[in-house]
Amino acid sequence: MPRSDVSTAPPPDTGTLRSLLRRYRQAGEPLTCEPLTEGLLNRGYRLSTTRGRFFLKHHLDGDHAAIARQHAATLRLSVLGVPVAPPVARTDGSTVTVLGGRCYALHPWIDGRHRDGGELTAAQSRRLGALLGKVHISLEEVMAGSEGTAQDHEAADPEDTYVLIEELLRLIRRRQRDAFDELAEHRLIERRALLERHAHHRPAAAATPARGWVHGDFHPLNLLYRDGEPAAIVDWDRLAVQPRAEEAVRAAVIFFLRPDGTLDLAKIRPYARAYRRATGAGPGELAAAVHRVWWERLNDFWMLRWRYQLNDHRADPGFPASAALSVWWTKDYEAVSRAFTD
Repeated sequence: MPRSDVSTAPPPDTGTLRSLLRRYRQAGEPLTCEPLTEGLLNRGYRLSTTRGRFFLKHHLDGDHAAIARQHAATLRLSVLGVPVAPPVARTDGSTVTVLGGRCYALHPWIDGRHRDGGELTAAQSRRLGALLGKVHISLEEVMAGSEGTAQDHEAADPEDTYVLIEELLRLIRRRQRDAFDELAEHRLIERRALLERHAHHRPAAAATPARGWVHGDFHPLNLLYRDGEPAAIVDWDRLAVQPRAEEAVRAAVIFFLRPDGTLDLAKIRPYARAYRRATGAGPGELAAAVHRVWWERLNDFWMLRWRYQLNDHRADPGFPASAALSVWWTKDYEAVSRAFTD
């Protein structure tokens, strides 16, 4: 389970900041360091110094080799024209600083803002699909020869999901409940019934899935826009080998999810066409990806696990739409599949 204290941690103290900045050529002296509250899994700070503004990232996993690999990938991606924010190199040429057992990286500050699918036009949706396609094709080039551990691709077992649903219901029912708890209980019972009806649609493990290097967490909070165009894709912590088409579907579901739990299929259609054109992925590959992501969503309760198992409420605002999506998607499954494959 992810840590639950990511966005609430105080910034590094002045002494730590000065020690860190001394490792970079012309980084200056620290003036202010403000925690960034957007995002759920990363710990980042807006750092102002006497020489400019930077994004300071504290890598929680502390895997020095993995972080260095991410940094090398973004440096090469920038050469290929992918909008990224590569790390600032230290005076010794490295990009990771370890202080007090903690791993830090310094990046240039990118002026821009996040935009969800509701703010994108059909043309911008098409460019978004083309951008993700370019990321996947470019990663294939820059990561050539790099070994990546392919993540387990076994589809969720509904029997395990039934157990989780019962555990979450138990936790809800022993609380003094509010409106959110009532909704959560309703959705859990509803989802259990859906799973019972559709358990036979569990995807089989693909023998030879179309896997490749992917960003791993492509969504609106990891893409900055400036003047209506993508300025930087950030947070490459989950760079990994995975089925590429599934990242395309998963990203679209996040970008184009409406508040009522439906998907904006009119925008997904140009997005998906542009992605297929950029990567050469066929309709069959996208259809299989749609099915697997639908099943993944049907069995996923991470927001409720955060609330009831970790007492972490940061994901609560996204739950109503996310929970409604599984019901709507199941009902309109064919229409969603056509939007990705037409």
